[in-house]
Amino acid sequence: MSPGNLGRIESREVTARPVVVRAALALYGVTGEDAEVLIDLARGAQERGWWQNYGEVMPDWFSFYVGLEEEAATLATYESENIPGLFQTESYARTIFRWTAGEENIDQKVAARLRRQQILYRDDPVHVIAVLNEAVLLRQLGSAEEFREQLEHLAELAELPNITIQVLPFAAGGHPSMTGPYVLISFPDALDEPVVYLDNFTRGQVLEEPEHVSEYQTAHAKLQDMALAPEESLKMIRELAGSIG
Repeated sequence: MSPGNLGRIESREVTARPVVVRAALALYGVTGEDAEVLIDLARGAQERGWWQNYGEVMPDWFSFYVGLEEEAATLATYESENIPGLFQTESYARTIFRWTAGEENIDQKVAARLRRQQILYRDDPVHVIAVLNEAVLLRQLGSAEEFREQLEHLAELAELPNITIQVLPFAAGGHPSMTGPYVLISFPDALDEPVVYLDNFTRGQVLEEPEHVSEYQTAHAKLQDMALAPEESLKMIRELAGSIG
């Protein structure tokens, strides 16, 4: 475990998973009934997170990210292939899961993804600054009607005061984030350093080192400069939605 992750547990920013508590107690030499009491407390603390209800379909590494997402003030993200999960409609999410994970537990997976989206509408909503590759808007997933619905939903989200969506057009050519998607997470307390989240098929990774975070912050700023302005991006999204028969 990195010092930063341990610090988030110590500062009560995130709760410690029972497996982490068990490992720490073993290191400290705490065993028997005393250890079990503390592990039970850890289980109870975890239950406060809604995502614990989706343990069968949400691996620990992604549960950790969702906990960070819930605490975030700002999410700055780049997506190259698909609509970000926080922006997906039910039908689009279902299609994504069919392609990437099959039919098993698909209803629960979709429900968990839609539940995550509540952070966009709460009293103190998270701010999202998203740059989307133009390919995201052209790669039709699901039926024409479902994809049009997704683009229309994206346009509606772009009009919310806490959401900024910019399209990176093909005409922009090469760019700093051709290595793949990412999420930059900033927290309400300025003392909590921002982190970068990356994931793939089987695991997620949180980068906390200042030099790594700085690289992604610089790349995201460059992407925003290269992308269409929010107003132009919204116009493109609406035009593409309207062109779908």
